[in-house]
Amino acid sequence: MMKLNELKVACSSCNLRELCLPVGLSRPELEKLDTLVANRRSVKRGEALFHAGDPFQSLYAVRTGFFKTCVSSEDGRDQVTGFQMAGELLGLDAISQDRHTCDAVALEDSQVCVIPYHQLETLSREFNDLQRQFHKIMSREIVRDHGVMLLLGSMRAEERLAAFLLNLTQRLQARGFSPSALVLRMTREEIGSYLGLKLETVSRTFSKFQDEGLLEVKQRHIRIIDQDGLRRLVNGGTC
Repeated sequence: MMKLNELKVACSSCNLRELCLPVGLSRPELEKLDTLVANRRSVKRGEALFHAGDPFQSLYAVRTGFFKTCVSSEDGRDQVTGFQMAGELLGLDAISQDRHTCDAVALEDSQVCVIPYHQLETLSREFNDLQRQFHKIMSREIVRDHGVMLLLGSMRAEERLAAFLLNLTQRLQARGFSPSALVLRMTREEIGSYLGLKLETVSRTFSKFQDEGLLEVKQRHIRIIDQDGLRRLVNGGTC
């Protein structure tokens, strides 16, 4: 059994705090938040952090690792609705109905900080900066959902994949990773589910991008050779 102090997470010293809830908080406010975020939880690759229908108790800040969120369609297939990485929150889907509306599954061995929601609400009323940051995070999720709707509604396959790769590298770069080299934590099939494309279409589009000199593809290792070319592909798409 791990001791409590080994589970303790200090937001004030976390290297992801500029990407998560504590951004902009003062030292006393961070110390208060430290008492709220009292533990972390490890989730093995392939395990679920929560399932659709589970009662809502906490939000989860991804500390390390990578997750996908998905919902089951009527025919039993899983529809991927998002990918979350370190510094991002999971569980916002459950706020309105007090139950989770999707599954959150680890794509690699991961660790999350557990944030009890009712305590977060109480602390947010005490600290305006925390409440403001939380609202920004929810707004960011709404904007991301709108972006996915745009992808699915108006873009060709090449534009969808290019936009996905650009978004992924931008988010990784904000966390100190390379702006041009990445390892895909999700499968081609999961990318297709998220983008509304068949597996064959995703694989064919990756090959096309490599043939055109936009990418270098070695299984899940991707190196972006022509980022401007990907941007032109996205910006030149018809609406």
